[in-house]
Amino acid sequence: MPLLQVRDFPENLYNLLSLRAQSENRSITQQTIYMLSQDLDYLQNRNKLRRKELINSLSSYTLSEGAPSYTDFVRQDRERDEGGITW
Repeated sequence: MPLLQVRDFPENLYNLLSLRAQSENRSITQQTIYMLSQDLDYLQNRNKLRRKELINSLSSYTLSEGAPSYTDFVRQDRERDEGGITW
């Protein structure tokens, strides 16, 4: 199993994480994994939903010859997201 080590973790965040873990009857490690997985799942689902909405909104348009296809719009959206997660 991979090991994650975070250096210079702010003390106030550690204290908040510790309190949250304690209130949810988890270890700090378990709480960290839980919170990261929840956040990353949310981001992934948000991106999928945004793309679905984009396709639905584009379906009302008729494209003239030589205009970009729906696939091109989705590809551009994905390429924009590849810049990394912004917080």
